[in-house]
Amino acid sequence: MANFFYSALLILVVIGIFNIIIFVHELGHFLAARWRGLQVDRFQIWFGKPIWKKEIKGVQYGLGWLPFGGFVALPQMVTMESVEGENRSADELPPVSPLDKIIVAFAGPFFSLSLAFIAAFAVWGLGKPQDTIKSNIIGAVVKDGPADKAGLKAGDKILKVEGEPVKWFAGGLFDDIRTRIMLTEGDGVTFEIERDGKVQTIESKFEIEETPMWKRRAMPQVGIAPNVPAIVGELITDKNGLKSPAERAGMTPGDEIVAVNGKTVYSPAGIGLLLAEHDWKESEFSVKRGGEIVKLQMTPLKPVGDFYEEPMIGIRFSDEGMVSTEIIHPNPVEQIRNSLKTMWITIKTVSSPDSHVGVDQLAGPIGIAKTKFLLLKEDHGWLRVLAFFVLFNVNLAVLNMLPLPVLDGGHIVMAISEWIRGKPLPVKFLEVVQTGCALVLIGFMLFITTKDIGDEIPGKKAEGPQELVWPSEGR
Repeated sequence: MANFFYSALLILVVIGIFNIIIFVHELGHFLAARWRGLQVDRFQIWFGKPIWKKEIKGVQYGLGWLPFGGFVALPQMVTMESVEGENRSADELPPVSPLDKIIVAFAGPFFSLSLAFIAAFAVWGLGKPQDTIKSNIIGAVVKDGPADKAGLKAGDKILKVEGEPVKWFAGGLFDDIRTRIMLTEGDGVTFEIERDGKVQTIESKFEIEETPMWKRRAMPQVGIAPNVPAIVGELITDKNGLKSPAERAGMTPGDEIVAVNGKTVYSPAGIGLLLAEHDWKESEFSVKRGGEIVKLQMTPLKPVGDFYEEPMIGIRFSDEGMVSTEIIHPNPVEQIRNSLKTMWITIKTVSSPDSHVGVDQLAGPIGIAKTKFLLLKEDHGWLRVLAFFVLFNVNLAVLNMLPLPVLDGGHIVMAISEWIRGKPLPVKFLEVVQTGCALVLIGFMLFITTKDIGDEIPGKKAEGPQELVWPSEGR
């Protein structure tokens, strides 16, 4: 029950964060409109028919039922009656200058960017967690996978991916191995590696898992795992309480498996491959225990079908040493710059016809809410959400400055056109274009939302026994 209330509280926090972000953006438009003397009809968070509304001093404030953005209805700007509702003012309103329109349109992104800077100053003082797998050494290579076929091996040190230097396997700002592979275009990726003190270049093809149409496309992979310690976290017993192969061999929690049959173990994922090479027969495990190396003999169980992806020795490996988390304190300018870099690379990648990252990989409101919810549940959750708050507000500011008719950037472009022409653009034309673009945007958000929901639908389960059953002591 406590977990339920905690999760419910986190959901309310996520909704509250969304509303703060939208409110501040729309507040920029509202205050600028008031400053420049424009008529304000509505101030609404979320689109659609209001589920709550209240009129104060001639302005209708409301909350819509479609959780996508918000708006300030300004009849003297370009109206979108199909989205914002009919103009509430029956009187003909005086026209406003292009400069006023530009100021009002720009105020929303300006307030979002200002909110990002405020949050960035908080992150600078409080810090934010940075999770990394600080190794650029391959820990395991999937048998018969693309990397295996290309000749990559466990123990290889990856120096560059597609000619770009990499620091570690995951967790960098576009300079880690995992992200570089994901962003690579075409049907393969080039690695520069170091093996036995020699540098060589290896080209590997991609492998992309097929997914149902209601889910997002899988990211390209080559079938490698990082070099992380194989530390025993827990010994598993079967439903009858029988000892596992690891427990019979004398293995204990805290042991680190460093070699199998004399071959170095670079990650837990590599143990099964080494056992498969030995045809799952009795093997010698070299275990680091208390600063000493202990030799243990163990006969593993052979996996049944595709169900057992891990070596059947009865171990759950510890997370210790796998992911390094440190609290860093980047200054506000660095945070904004990195957020802008993230935006630029995302837009560039999504718009490229040769990219494996498409618009379906973008997150909608549900996906973003899920991300915030999961961040709150992790260690240093509030610091993680605060850092995400910076990125999200920068994204909101940048996206709204795109020169599309329904966005703030589009309003600015139209105001500049009006300034150059010396007269407003045709009202009916603008209403059609604005409304059409708004409906396309809402449709796009609904499409992304279907992917957010689809990813939560479980896939087909692998075939195989659903319970662990070890051989009896007498076998």
